[in-house]
Amino acid sequence: MTDTADTTGAAPEPGQPEPAMPLIRLTGVGKNYGNIIALRDVSLEASAGEVTCVLGDNGAGKSTLIKIVAGLHRHDTGTFEVQGEKVAFGSPREALDRGIATVYQDLAIVPLMPVWRNFFLGSEKRKGFGLMDIEFMRKTAHGEMAAMGIDLRDVDQPIGTLSGGERQCVAIARAVYFGAKALVLDEPTAALGVKQAGVVLRYIVQARERGLAVIFITHNPHHAYPVGDRFLILNRGQSIGYHAKAEITRDELTALMAGGRELEELAHELDTAGSSATAKQLTKEAKHLGLTDD
Repeated sequence: MTDTADTTGAAPEPGQPEPAMPLIRLTGVGKNYGNIIALRDVSLEASAGEVTCVLGDNGAGKSTLIKIVAGLHRHDTGTFEVQGEKVAFGSPREALDRGIATVYQDLAIVPLMPVWRNFFLGSEKRKGFGLMDIEFMRKTAHGEMAAMGIDLRDVDQPIGTLSGGERQCVAIARAVYFGAKALVLDEPTAALGVKQAGVVLRYIVQARERGLAVIFITHNPHHAYPVGDRFLILNRGQSIGYHAKAEITRDELTALMAGGRELEELAHELDTAGSSATAKQLTKEAKHLGLTDD
């Protein structure tokens, strides 16, 4: 496996069109919180019509990366570009104004309000005398979700009655409707079962097909690989791999995520200590994941 080659600034082949500029580009980005290094020298690109997956366990730096892209925190080192322009957002509103919408795992919804009301929450459509245009919002919410392939018959039902996957999909459709060019998804499948996770992954593909740049944050390589075009793997705030899909297999991606070196070291320690049965099992698991050369 080799990291994706840096083709930034490379001239196109004669007769070939100019490559499209990434909508989002982070180059050598770092972030410190006092003496704590949360992110160091991380680079990624997110282009229209592509899904960039950011993978890592807890504490890998995924949350810090999200906060920088979403405008919650400013990076300390490196560059952050949106459509080729260097930015340093001071608030999520600034990121949203540039077309970057972030959908968090803990959705900001009002469970007892109907789906259409949550769809337009904070951006209500009004008509004469300041009254809400309820019919417009109902029809629009239903139509936009249908366009994303979300089959929801009754937009008047409380959004709290929907499954977790369905609520995530409503949030995705909402971001698309309000003009998002880039969609950042924070662990949207983490708390879902297999079927509901599949529903969300299907709508991530829908967003990609509608031309959005999608950044999909996850700790699950089995969710990332089917929909991803690029894969950034983080560990303790640093990149341990950045690959295009053609350069890495699902098993290789899983091995990077599984921490093969740590598993081998633990097996060796247990074997030395005399726990041979446990050590053999760990070694067997490491071999199964392709983490050892034996």
